[in-house]
Amino acid sequence: MALNPLSPGDLLNSAGVWALWLVIFAETGLLIGFFLPGDTVLFLGGILSAPVVTGVKGPHLSFTELLIVTPIAAILGAQLGYLLGARYGVRLFDRPNSRIFKKEYILKTEAVFDRFGPAKAVVLARFIPVVRTFLNPAAAILEMPVKRFFLFNVIGAILWTDSILIVGHTLANQIVHRIGIDNIDHYIIVVVVVVVLIAALPVIIDLIRKRKSSETDLTETGRGRGGSHRA
Repeated sequence: MALNPLSPGDLLNSAGVWALWLVIFAETGLLIGFFLPGDTVLFLGGILSAPVVTGVKGPHLSFTELLIVTPIAAILGAQLGYLLGARYGVRLFDRPNSRIFKKEYILKTEAVFDRFGPAKAVVLARFIPVVRTFLNPAAAILEMPVKRFFLFNVIGAILWTDSILIVGHTLANQIVHRIGIDNIDHYIIVVVVVVVLIAALPVIIDLIRKRKSSETDLTETGRGRGGSHRA
């Protein structure tokens, strides 16, 4: 059967841990890599690194290697994206819609950058598919300093990759016993969505806080105007 690059199982079965690292590098470093299943391949990689799946199905991955090398792949990928943005500038984004590339991807990226600021955006964007691909060159185009980008790139890469790997590794026993190793592919997308939502809680909490803060400011402004009219 032909290899399906969108199937985490196919990728890991074909090239093992190297497929995982290549997916993470390409998704964060190449604009054409935004469609790759980064979150899913990380979670499945964590499962395949657990002792419970040794010799059962697919390659057994070293958990230590995953925790060390995977963030490095994510860091290098993002740095490449940043360099592409610095070199080619707005030409990277100045292209018409196609089946793959959509202007809405850029708009989403700019919205995250504007809402959270450069540093926080680089970290939080790791947990948002598509945005984590386009934000790196956008950071360079918006003139985020190289050293500052690198610092928060490292923080974001470690938090994103290792958190999902650890969750997959930790839940491997329960998943294998309740779902069965042969049926993981049918449920993994649902599980990954839940994991990513949990990992993205800081983004959600920050959004709620900012909304409440803006509502409070509007209320206080209205009261102030009302008071001035009465005076």
